Amino acid sequence: MQYQDSFTGARSGAEARVGFYTHLTVYLLVNALLIGINLGTSTQHLWFKWPLLGWGVGILAHAIVAFACQEG
Repeated sequence: MQYQDSFTGARSGAEARVGFYTHLTVYLLVNALLIGINLGTSTQHLWFKWPLLGWGVGILAHAIVAFACQEG
């Protein structure tokens, strides 16, 4: 029974990390597109930093949950 519990915990941790890396990939691709749009349309008003920062906070929170909380 203990073997099953440790397997379930390991699988859950692996799924959490895969979810984080998927989220990070989408973040990088979408924000690269937003930066391109912003710089392609206007270099006077740089608004891309706001979604980059806001979503970055979400990425940080996801990393904490996926990695730090799985250790214990």
